[in-house]
Amino acid sequence: MQTKIPCVIMRGGTSRGPFFLASDLPSDPERRAEVLLAVMGSPHEYQVDGIGGANPLTSKVAIISKLRHPEADVDYLFAQVLINERLVDTKPNCGNMLVAVGPFAIEAGLVPARHPETTVRIFNVNTQALVESIVQTPNGRVNYEGDTAIDGVPGTAAPVRLNFKSAIGAVTGKLLPTGKPLDVIDGVEASCVDVAMPMVLMRAEQFGKTGHESAAELDADKALFARMEAIRRKAGVLMGMGDVSKLVVPKLGLLSRPRKGGTITSRYFVPYSCHKAHAVTGTVCVASACAIPGTVASQLAPLATAPQGVVRIEHPSGMIAIDLDADFTAGKQVLRRAALIRTARRIFEGSVLVPEQVWAGRSAEATRRTAVTA
Repeated sequence: MQTKIPCVIMRGGTSRGPFFLASDLPSDPERRAEVLLAVMGSPHEYQVDGIGGANPLTSKVAIISKLRHPEADVDYLFAQVLINERLVDTKPNCGNMLVAVGPFAIEAGLVPARHPETTVRIFNVNTQALVESIVQTPNGRVNYEGDTAIDGVPGTAAPVRLNFKSAIGAVTGKLLPTGKPLDVIDGVEASCVDVAMPMVLMRAEQFGKTGHESAAELDADKALFARMEAIRRKAGVLMGMGDVSKLVVPKLGLLSRPRKGGTITSRYFVPYSCHKAHAVTGTVCVASACAIPGTVASQLAPLATAPQGVVRIEHPSGMIAIDLDADFTAGKQVLRRAALIRTARRIFEGSVLVPEQVWAGRSAEATRRTAVTA
């Protein structure tokens, strides 16, 4: 026997995953995690027994519910389902999946559509942040077709505009979680910054890299990952996050000077592989770090004068742009605008099936033992 769960698969930015209404999933976090592991087919390197795509960018889940926050229309809980581990991490946000929240909420009937566009106010439960999503809704219907192209996604689609309203200290509660713009960890200069996503930012050259390598080239360097992971774990302690060995945050960024007309170059790690493009939340963090005096990012691309305007970040698939207006000088912590233009698409709607014993809260191992006893 299997249990059917209503599901919509959507692409948001350069990520893809199933979207659920919270009311269609177990309310208990542990039971919900077991269900999501079964949905995605984890832990397994190919996720062959589920709908995960065997890549961190396609092993993501969005859970949507009617608002609990007085200034929002809907709640958005993001879940990163690890591929090879029995772990569902709800600590971070995902800005790419966030792109699809507005269209999903409108088509789910949670937010009434207006002509010609609809603003959906989203409360990210993971980071307690507010984000505005402006969706194209001509004649009161979500439109996915358009001329907007984003690097890392084929073709064009209708634009979705995101504006991060409260992103400072998204996870740690602090702009600079260690209290300093620059730390030295294992002999490497690192800036620990938390704007939309906590990140550890370092110069690529300190790892013997140019910062312009492809994602595949970086993924193949196992010594690089071992060294970065050791730094990430020590940074997690310095940032007040404790043992982060079982968490996907903080994320890592290797930075370098741009070569193709951008503001800065970034290789974003998720953290156990290099992002094929760049995370939206990571874009907000890297761009903001350029405006914080003394950070690794600001040393490569100083943006102390506000408003900054459009900041362009070069990544393995091209470039991502953000309209930034922030003031982090002289102890200030003001983020007036961090706006991006992305695209989304509704791909599949129907039901995903999970084994009945998983839905009922009985592990496969417990069920096997019961069967053997019987």
